Amino acid sequence: MELLLVFVLLTTCAAKTQDLSGKMFTFPMETNRAHVRLNTPRQNLEAVTVCHRSFTDLQRDHILFSLATPTHTNDFLIFWDATNKEIEPHIRDKKVEFRGQDYKPNMWHSICTTWDAESGLVQVWFNGQPSIRKFITSGANIAGPVIIILGQEQDSHGGGFDIKQSFVGMMSDVHMWDYTISPCEIQNYVDQRNFTPGNVLNWSALDIQIVDRVLIENKVAVCY
Repeated sequence: MELLLVFVLLTTCAAKTQDLSGKMFTFPMETNRAHVRLNTPRQNLEAVTVCHRSFTDLQRDHILFSLATPTHTNDFLIFWDATNKEIEPHIRDKKVEFRGQDYKPNMWHSICTTWDAESGLVQVWFNGQPSIRKFITSGANIAGPVIIILGQEQDSHGGGFDIKQSFVGMMSDVHMWDYTISPCEIQNYVDQRNFTPGNVLNWSALDIQIVDRVLIENKVAVCY
């Protein structure tokens, strides 16, 4: 038991706030354990925008973003369905599908997802191109305690990970807002110009806890 406790302590980094500008998380292997937990004091959200960049060669289903609460394990989740070639936002355990994105392997992709509790509308912006707007669920906020995880899909509040839904690759520039940001702000994010950082999750001041084999590295630059 003492040896097991030491192992857990060694493979779990304490939560701390970091400026990850110019950095990326590298998830180097398929696992049902390795993940990054993103901590926020915000526990009630009547609207959400999540933007991130990811790079992978996975040809199977995989998670891109997972926010769970005790009542809804898929309270705000972004999932790639490889079989149907679609991005699937899940909000308060409801799901809609967006097709037609050119989700090529071994390329950086910028994905922003917006949702508003009043209208119930969700929209995906893939590399700056908007999807249609679809109704998913309305009338109730996302209410905590929230657990936000990168690298694994939560089937229970903070756990229930499935190795065949894990993310393998690199992820960077994760931001989250408690409102739907404007199309111009989304384009600025995609183009890596000045934009208003997330007020729920801010890549330049991120409170994180790394569990198991996830690395923080300098973001890969492509030279021509």
